[in-house]
This record gives sequence, C-alpha cells and structure tokens, in this order.
Amino acid sequence: MTLPELNEAPVSELKAALTACCGSSAWVKDMVKLFPVDSRETLFEQAEMIWFACSEADWKEAFAHHPKIGDIGSLRSKFASTRNWASGEQSGVAEASEEILRRLAEGNRLYEEKFGYIFIVCATGKSASEMLNILESRLPHSPEKEIQIAMQEQNKITKIRLEKLLGT
Repeated sequence: MTLPELNEAPVSELKAALTACCGSSAWVKDMVKLFPVDSRETLFEQAEMIWFACSEADWKEAFAHHPKIGDIGSLRSKFASTRNWASGEQSGVAEASEEILRRLAEGNRLYEEKFGYIFIVCATGKSASEMLNILESRLPHSPEKEIQIAMQEQNKITKIRLEKLLGT
C-alpha cells in the first residue's frame, strides 16, 4: 500500500492496517487523527511520538497482539492477521534446536510470570539463540526498567511494520 492509498483508505481499513502495525487501540485512535499524512517521515515521526505518549496499559495492550517468541502454534492460530509479518520477524526461530525452543518456552514463562506480559523483542534479523540470550539477560531487570525496554522494542517493531505496510 502506498501513502496516498493509505491516506484515502476508509477509516475501517486504515484502522485495520494500523492495528496490524501496533495493537494498542489508543495508538491506533490517535494515529487515525493524523490522516491524511503529507509524508512518510511525518508518519514515522508522529507514530513514535504518539507511542511514547501512550500509557503503560496501552503498551501492554500492544504486546498482547504478538505471539510469544518461538511459539509457532500461536503464530498459526491466534495471530493469523499478522502471521506473515510475525513469522518473518521470527524466522530465526524456524531453524532452532529443540533445546533452544524449550529454553525459549521456559524463559517466556518466567518472563510473563515476573512482568505480567509476554517478552517483546524486535526479532527481525535475530537467531533463536540471540533472542534467548536477550530474554535471559532481561529477566533480572526491575519491572520499571523492563517496561521501558519492552516499549522501545515495540516501537522498533511498529516502525518495521509501517515500512512493510508502505511497501519498503
């Protein structure tokens, strides 16, 4: 989709496209108000500003729109609307050993138990081992520190997905 096409899309289609980029309803609502957008740069700048202005609850809502790292089953079912993007983002998991997948599953469980939301990492270009190392390095963080890191990771994911939406 091009920016002019996005600018002219019906609101329902625009909301659906933006939700595929970031699952925070507050972010989507504020993004819709921007349209029509005059440039890609403006779109990316505003997307980030709106994201940083969101609440912790908004961030957690966005996190809930992602499959767990390495959870191929949820990619196939619950996240069908973003399956192509999410599976591409998590392509490093496709070749992972059973041991790495088991450790990712256990790390995901511990992370969610400690922080109350799934582990979020911009997985694009990362191997399963790299993601596992990142997960394990973030487990000792305080909840205050970790939410900030997770929020930044979601911002990276959103930008990549906006770029994909616009065909770049």
